Amino acid sequence: MNIQPVAFDHPDAVKLNDRVQREYAERYDDEGDVTPLDASMFKPPYGLYLIAYDDAGTALATGGWRVMDENGEGYADGDAEIKRMYVTPEARGLGLARRILAVLEDDAREAGRARMVLETGTKQPEAISLYTSSGYTPCGKFGHYRFSRLSRCYAKPLR
Repeated sequence: MNIQPVAFDHPDAVKLNDRVQREYAERYDDEGDVTPLDASMFKPPYGLYLIAYDDAGTALATGGWRVMDENGEGYADGDAEIKRMYVTPEARGLGLARRILAVLEDDAREAGRARMVLETGTKQPEAISLYTSSGYTPCGKFGHYRFSRLSRCYAKPLR
């Protein structure tokens, strides 16, 4: 596997984002994750977006982080937020999410961020398992879905 930084609006990133949005919509019976995102949020040093490719150049997994500071939505100064972690069904079980997560954490730490945060939902038990087994613990709710009963927020110190 080859993990590469890409722009959030790169064609492969758009395709994977479309797939994860369809999965969110199916799991939650809604329109998917409507958190406002744009490509500028993932440009270093204020974030990073990654895609894992197989040897044939097929995009199999993705994930990114973006700078978030105190803004009235529950974030704290120094936060780095994980967004759009996704592994295609055919590549699940290969450890790609864990590898991408480690690269994102290292990059956010190098960028001087103090804490990695993420929001997931109760209908994504495999995501919750990944994060808790990677050292994330429940934290106060933040972000677009902070008032949803299905939302679960987690954090991990980076320092």
